[in-house]
Amino acid sequence: MNLKEISRPIESDLKNFNAYFDLILKSDMKLLDLLIKQVKQAKGKQMRPMLVLLTAQLCGKIDERVYLAASAIELWHTATLIHDDVVDEADERRGLASINAIWDNKIAVLLGDFLLAKGLLALVNNAEFDFLRVASYAIKLMSEGELLQIQKSRETDISEETYFEIINGKTASLLSVCCEIGAIAAGADDATSKKMQEFGKNLGNAFQIKDDIMDYVGSNTIIGKATGNDLKEKKITLPLIYALQNTDPKTSKTIISKVKGKQLSDKDVREIIQFVIDRGGIEKSHHKAEEFIAKSIAIISEFEPSPARTALEHFSKFVLERKK
Repeated sequence: MNLKEISRPIESDLKNFNAYFDLILKSDMKLLDLLIKQVKQAKGKQMRPMLVLLTAQLCGKIDERVYLAASAIELWHTATLIHDDVVDEADERRGLASINAIWDNKIAVLLGDFLLAKGLLALVNNAEFDFLRVASYAIKLMSEGELLQIQKSRETDISEETYFEIINGKTASLLSVCCEIGAIAAGADDATSKKMQEFGKNLGNAFQIKDDIMDYVGSNTIIGKATGNDLKEKKITLPLIYALQNTDPKTSKTIISKVKGKQLSDKDVREIIQFVIDRGGIEKSHHKAEEFIAKSIAIISEFEPSPARTALEHFSKFVLERKK
């Protein structure tokens, strides 16, 4: 099942959200207006607004307060993507030239700052301090996760525990806040909101593991980035961690030395990818992602049957089945 089918219970709500989001983004400054149009051209699948809206529908009803919550999350998510492109020196975003490639790093950073400020002001001006609290905490975790990953990329080893510490921050925190803030916006009690936060956290962990798997076995025409990109950036992710756990110390040391050494050749990348496949790193990682999805679905199953519950169950399965 694809995202368009999954989003059918909130199809009209997504249209309303997009109109609401466009109003928030509107600017009278010519340069900003041009930059915003370019950002919209690279708009993704809207998975995060979908999660906010579906969670709100599951826990209550969708109204303008929910659109506000989803808009703030989307503003901050977009800002972090723009900043990530600067940090990673990326020339493309979703097949289009990135803001930093079209303009320069300074303008990209300032645009990201503008979007962050827009999100903050939207919540402050509406006195939505509960939204602000949970979202700010998520952004803090995201930053810490990214910094921890950079720190570990300079070290010679990374444990499974550290890997999950990184992805809990850089990926799972954003999906968890989508679900938590959607529940809060719909008027859910604290226990329900925390339950949805946990749902999103499990979903986010599975999402990142699937991303890391696709970096080893995906086609660059499908996933939009070169296979082995993480290796070239000296990132040790779960498939490699599991493969290293299933080999002798000498081989493990050789592999780590290659990853952490000078720039990897294409031949080195191919050899390490084959090593990960042969040592069961892909299979074990997929099983781990399945465990997280099973936890997410178990949480959702506690709610009364509804189109939103079914959609969130399908969304959970989509995370594992997606090709990009």
